[in-house]
Amino acid sequence: MSLRIYNTLTRAVEPFAPLEPGHVRMYVCGMTIYDLCHVGHARMMMAFDVVQRWLKASGFRVTYVRNITDIEDKIIKRALERGITIRQLTDEMIAAMHRDIGALGVERPTHEPRATEYVGQMLDMIGLLEEKGLAYQAANGDVNYAVRKFEGYGKLSRRNLDELRAGERVAVDEGKHDPLDFVLWKAAKADEPADAKYDGRYGPGRPGWHIECSAMSCAVLGETFDIHGGGLDLQFPHHENEIAQSEGALGKPFVRYWMHNGFLNVDNEKMSKSLGNFFTIQDVLKSYDGETVRFFMLRTHYRSPINYSDAALDDARQALRRLYTALDGVDASNGAIDWAHPAAAAFKAAMDEDFNAPAALAVLFDLASSVNRSRSPEEAGLLKALAATLGLLQQAPRAYLQAGSTLDEAAIQAQIEARAAAKAAKDFAEADRIRKALLDAGIVLQDSPSGTSWMKA
Repeated sequence: MSLRIYNTLTRAVEPFAPLEPGHVRMYVCGMTIYDLCHVGHARMMMAFDVVQRWLKASGFRVTYVRNITDIEDKIIKRALERGITIRQLTDEMIAAMHRDIGALGVERPTHEPRATEYVGQMLDMIGLLEEKGLAYQAANGDVNYAVRKFEGYGKLSRRNLDELRAGERVAVDEGKHDPLDFVLWKAAKADEPADAKYDGRYGPGRPGWHIECSAMSCAVLGETFDIHGGGLDLQFPHHENEIAQSEGALGKPFVRYWMHNGFLNVDNEKMSKSLGNFFTIQDVLKSYDGETVRFFMLRTHYRSPINYSDAALDDARQALRRLYTALDGVDASNGAIDWAHPAAAAFKAAMDEDFNAPAALAVLFDLASSVNRSRSPEEAGLLKALAATLGLLQQAPRAYLQAGSTLDEAAIQAQIEARAAAKAAKDFAEADRIRKALLDAGIVLQDSPSGTSWMKA
């Protein structure tokens, strides 16, 4: 079976074929870099890390672009609060982002353009829109996009202009011809710092958020490319506006496949800074290793919401340990994948159906069970190689299992006594559960006539 992708534009799962045979060009909206990344941000970057990994595993050459927004109102405000330059702030936060998502196994994109490096291209695109009557400079100096002049606005989000008009909330002094119009170029204000102002044909100012992605994606990937991704919340208005800008300026189809990942929720509400219900990646990594966090996210399909909790991460940690336990003590150095092997074929079928990582993980657990029985180096090598396409199981098993043990000696002894009590009460199911829980925590029990001893796996 060939790869199929759910296309938000058509609301259907479609066979995937890149414009250029063998080469996939993909753009993903990255971070507005004014603070530390939280786990919700990690969910987006993880989702598309898996996409680009599987495309490569499928034999494609991938040009993956994930941008950085490094000029924006929140960035300016934070830099002023801290008494540093915008560049100092964004350099610091970019370094923190790379460190944090690197700990989760998220690979660097092929290109990571910063918005401030493409202001010239943004101004050129705004100029094209103005020439075509799709942009105008307002009395306050801003340059706005004339939404009603672009035929087909709303085709991605399935919203029509009448519905949008019914919910409009726009101040009368914004200088827009229509409340639905959005800003392409923000005229500089007198009290803004000098490093927030760029000179151009429309006077000192800075680009609007939407034009940044249109200009950067076009500059790096071309006027039409294969995949555009981002969080579900970007579908409207950001991605809708990107389509209007890019297709309005260039007169060509912008993107062929639109992909959107589901939210990471806390108590069924989207994790976000605005709601104050977020956990930074750095905070989570104090309690859980990066591979556990990665595994936790992979257990849910990228288009579905994930509910964040310590209990879910604890369960993910134990499940990941089961996979490492299967590899422990078996030579898994032969990492070639025989796609004709039934397990490999089942894994591929899952991933080829819109990157169904949860179904692919189920294949890994079945294969791990077989490795536990056979102790076959060939099967262990296949397990490790398949997991590598998801960014999993690449650590030395024994080192991972020993590092992951969080029980102290008193806690282990208490569990041994609880198991003995369960056996005395003939509650063998509970005794087996305790043994398995200890094994998942890296503790192996050894029964003998003189009692039960333990050792680390």
